[in-house]
Amino acid sequence: MKYFMGPYVWEETVADIDAAGHERVDRLEDAEAYINTTPNPAKIPDMPGNIGFIQHCFTGVEGLIEAGLISEGGLRWANSAGAFATPVAESALGLLLSQAHQHKAFALAADWSVAGQLDKQQAWLYSPAGREPKTVVVLGAGGIGKRLIELLAPFGLHVIAVNNSGREVAGANETFALKEAGEVWGRADFVVNILPLTQETNGLIDASFFARLKPSAIFVNVGRGATVVTDDLVQALQDGTIAGAGLEVVDPEPLPDGHPLYALPNCTMTPHIAASQRVARFHMGPVFDANARAFAAGERMPTEVNPEAGY
Repeated sequence: MKYFMGPYVWEETVADIDAAGHERVDRLEDAEAYINTTPNPAKIPDMPGNIGFIQHCFTGVEGLIEAGLISEGGLRWANSAGAFATPVAESALGLLLSQAHQHKAFALAADWSVAGQLDKQQAWLYSPAGREPKTVVVLGAGGIGKRLIELLAPFGLHVIAVNNSGREVAGANETFALKEAGEVWGRADFVVNILPLTQETNGLIDASFFARLKPSAIFVNVGRGATVVTDDLVQALQDGTIAGAGLEVVDPEPLPDGHPLYALPNCTMTPHIAASQRVARFHMGPVFDANARAFAAGERMPTEVNPEAGY
């Protein structure tokens, strides 16, 4: 398939796509597909009639839907769902371990005298022999969630997967549909949020959600920032409703200077870099190839966006 890549050319991705038998062209008018390398709707050109579908090199599409670029009955789009499962799952595991072992608290204290205090606050993913395993809830258990479950396997955790359908998730001990997961939250020692941002999930994780968790629970977010009510999270961390948080995404982004989350010893953060362009360019080749083949065969593409669902 002939494709045009813009507004930025990712040479590593080009090499992978061309190796799969596709051809990059220099003019949008000569292409059958557009590979979009920006999340900014303003930088995406109007598409000529020869473009059959657009491959978005990112996962979130809510901004494109809001801008009217993705719509029911409009040009077909595919996102990168699942493409970055390994780097994002690695980030989630890193945040979970870092917060559990009080890395930020010690860095902020910069004083060895806090060792005893931090030891009392320290948590472990594993459980000593003869003890009940800790419970981790993977909220939004799609491709990233499945990879995270694999990475968590050596710790011997009891894994509860929560997804939209309740369909069984490989590697999980239990699976619940989101609408039926009410009793799950009080059992969780760790919650990892990987939910996409939709009308249903926007602000879903609020004060009432945190109130259902154990005071010892650690919450990690590698999904979308706006699924969490940030002020409610700050309050939950400040008043001890939950023990800690690890955040790869926040709302708003970038987080303003002086925001309380920066100074909280029980909140470890990274600035939305788990699946940056730097790593994304090594994962998009197979995604485009699979979508292009399905499109050419007249089939639904594996990562085709459903505008109504929002992902």
